Amino acid sequence: MKINVDIECTPDEARRVMGLPDFTPLHDKYIETLKDSMNGNVSSEVMENLMKSWAPMGDAGMTFWRKLFESAGK
Repeated sequence: MKINVDIECTPDEARRVMGLPDFTPLHDKYIETLKDSMNGNVSSEVMENLMKSWAPMGDAGMTFWRKLFESAGK
């Protein structure tokens, strides 16, 4: 016997049902900081430390992000 159940819900509704935390405010702050860094309002050192703490990618990943932000400032 095989039973299929289809549930229609938004990602937010699914997150709430499963009891997962809402990271929307953190995501919004992260995007705001990225935009500020692209406009030159945040130093590259601050952005590098922020990226290291939020997205541990190793040295290769950090080199990629550094080059991306440096090229955006030119």
